[in-house]
Amino acid sequence: MSEKTRKPLNTLQRAINKPVIVSLKGDLEYRGKMSNVDAYMNVILTDAEEYAAGSLSANFGKVVIRGNNIIFIKIQPDIRVI
Repeated sequence: MSEKTRKPLNTLQRAINKPVIVSLKGDLEYRGKMSNVDAYMNVILTDAEEYAAGSLSANFGKVVIRGNNIIFIKIQPDIRVI
């Protein structure tokens, strides 16, 4: 395996405690801080917000998202305040 090859699960595990956007089947999206991910790509988010069709529809403290419902996970860049 070359040095440039990245394993998706390793990338997700390095993103623990970072903000993410999780896009699901059925045009749902969750945004929050990823507190855990497992080998099946089940994800736990804290401070989660649910978006339906692009509009905020609910705020949750913690959500568990089953991996087989996930279309993609976007890791948000760190925002640094000076």
